[in-house]
Amino acid sequence: MRYSQIRAFHHVAICGGFSRAAQALSLTQPALSEQVRKLEADHDVLLFNRDRKQITLTAAGERLLIITRQFFEVEGQIADILSENRAALDGALRIMADSAFHLTGRLNRFRLRHPHVFVSVQTGNTADILTALRTYDVDIGVVGSLKPGPDMQVTRLGTSPIVAFAALSFFDTPPTATTLRDLATHPLIFREKGSKTRQELEAESLRQGITLRPAFEVEGREAVQEIVASGAGIGFVSEAEFGNDPRLLKLPLDCPQLTMSEALIHLKQRSDVRVIRAFMNA
Repeated sequence: MRYSQIRAFHHVAICGGFSRAAQALSLTQPALSEQVRKLEADHDVLLFNRDRKQITLTAAGERLLIITRQFFEVEGQIADILSENRAALDGALRIMADSAFHLTGRLNRFRLRHPHVFVSVQTGNTADILTALRTYDVDIGVVGSLKPGPDMQVTRLGTSPIVAFAALSFFDTPPTATTLRDLATHPLIFREKGSKTRQELEAESLRQGITLRPAFEVEGREAVQEIVASGAGIGFVSEAEFGNDPRLLKLPLDCPQLTMSEALIHLKQRSDVRVIRAFMNA
């Protein structure tokens, strides 16, 4: 097994094809293909499923990609240590958040300090974020959990009550406060399974002996907001994330123990990655 073969596999995997990987490595496609073929032949393993239109990773290839991501990240950390006294921070930072609301201040500070770093932000629920962090598909996560797992470094961002919300026209006389038992008689709009807000809501309703059955199951907070605004039912969100949509009416819940705690997380084993460390210190 040679470094060049591992590098060839890694770039084909992350680039999604031999031609793009060859371009990224400034190699010819036949030379790159031969390195991958030799790696597979020497170890009697198939790393890619090949057809005329696309290539996909085999199960062995997917496992190897997780390791090569770690391998080349360590290589990058070595370069960072050797050059950090003279080089400005650059590269890319990948963030996945259940809500961008909790990121704005830190993102602004980070951008001012490190203007050459490209930052990408995508949304996902807590389960999606944990999976993406553990497969090295993102660097930083924002989740609605203070206990995401022993492999995660956690920075607490704060706690906010969970509130219900409806369209302004949903009630003839808007209630000043409501209970989960009251809401059980209305059509409810839930986030997808894996949403921490949904998990907290279902756990509390179970504790109270109440059955909450969703009329709609919707992926993503923005989609829930739009369906609620149409008058289709009642949704749930942390009060900090409710926002200022003039179409919506906030319904405080008579349930003070029903809260959401947000946290900034990353893999502990990646704490020394320079761009992650810089963001956590922003």
